[in-house]
Amino acid sequence: MADAPRRVDPLHGVTLQAMIEHLVERYGWAGLGARIDIRCFTHEPSVGSSLRFLRKTPWARAKVESLYVHSVTHPRKTPPPAPPAG
Repeated sequence: MADAPRRVDPLHGVTLQAMIEHLVERYGWAGLGARIDIRCFTHEPSVGSSLRFLRKTPWARAKVESLYVHSVTHPRKTPPPAPPAG
């Protein structure tokens, strides 16, 4: 009997800090604040302040996790290479 395919959990092994860093790299602080309107992303944002807030606030952490999962399951399409000069 063959093993059934396992669902891969995109959050498995990913720290909250890694999620925030990934989202900031992808969207920037302004873009992240526009997608998840919380002060730790919109007013003097930093990874440290975001971690402190998100560890104490389950509803906000759930939003960050959801956006992270969306971002890794829907990677941005890379632009086509530039034509050679000359």
